[in-house]
Amino acid sequence: MTPTPALWIRNETRPDEQRTPVVPEDARRLVEAGVAVTVEDSAQRVFALSEYVAAGCATAEPGSWVDAPTDQVVVGLKELPDEPGALRHRHVFFGHAFKAQPGGRALLDRFARGGGQLLDLEYLTNDAGRRLTAFGYWAGYVGAALGVLQARGLLTAPLASMELADLEAALARGSDTPSTLVIGARGRCGRGAQAALKQAGVTPTTWDRAETLVLDQPAILGHDLLVNAVYTATPTTPFLTPDALAGRPRLSTVVDVTCDAGSPQSVLPIYDEVTTWAAPVAHRHGIDLIAIDNLPSLLPREASTGFSADLTPLLTDLDSPEWRRAADLFAAKVAA
Repeated sequence: MTPTPALWIRNETRPDEQRTPVVPEDARRLVEAGVAVTVEDSAQRVFALSEYVAAGCATAEPGSWVDAPTDQVVVGLKELPDEPGALRHRHVFFGHAFKAQPGGRALLDRFARGGGQLLDLEYLTNDAGRRLTAFGYWAGYVGAALGVLQARGLLTAPLASMELADLEAALARGSDTPSTLVIGARGRCGRGAQAALKQAGVTPTTWDRAETLVLDQPAILGHDLLVNAVYTATPTTPFLTPDALAGRPRLSTVVDVTCDAGSPQSVLPIYDEVTTWAAPVAHRHGIDLIAIDNLPSLLPREASTGFSADLTPLLTDLDSPEWRRAADLFAAKVAA
């Protein structure tokens, strides 16, 4: 019989990260199912520690996962701090280390030194290869929203997390309707992007896989705003290149929701560093670029609630086929 895991929900160290992988109500469901859940305190998490206590969780100090018993499965979202140099626990988070991203090899080496394991949420898939947990809808929503606000001259910095109603109100302001193309329109990100554009009164052109098999690059360049919601794990024809942008096209704003900066598989090899909440827009090759790698954290409550609903049922059995596939992939990447 598969043993019930002991979960340790860690504090996120990135200053602008207010999301959580498991919300209090779902933590209650785990506890009721016999899962021991420890939650680190956090000064920034959108849900108060008291809500987890009321759900039956144990508590711990921020960052104390490093000294937790080895049988604890450490669950988070974004990057780990640089120390310790050897990682001995099983970790569940988005590692961004399997596609030769900058810093990826160093992270895998830390696991190799400590004997730990990375169960990367990006590669938690069903038998058909479809991702089971993702922030895609809200990433697409926020990305498209920022793109419209930038195109309308209404985007201000630094960014800060907000309530959904406030973002909807911002989208309702302004009458400009930039000609917009959403690539990857049928996926989670694409659907979220279209919802934000509808709120802004913008009817986009929508492309999916069929429209990219034979790429019409002039059509991309003929829009004002591009929202890229395409995730790919294999090399493909880039949607834009620096040479394509050299002709001073109509295209003025690009939002890369997938933020695959520096990856050989990137469909937008026009930048190699993501943008930030402090400076959300970079100017690259004559266009405005938005490529923020934690877009959903701008709507932390909605994003966390949706993600947690997907993840929670999977956390009761970390020996399921879905997790075993993730473990096998990690082993292969470490060996490579």
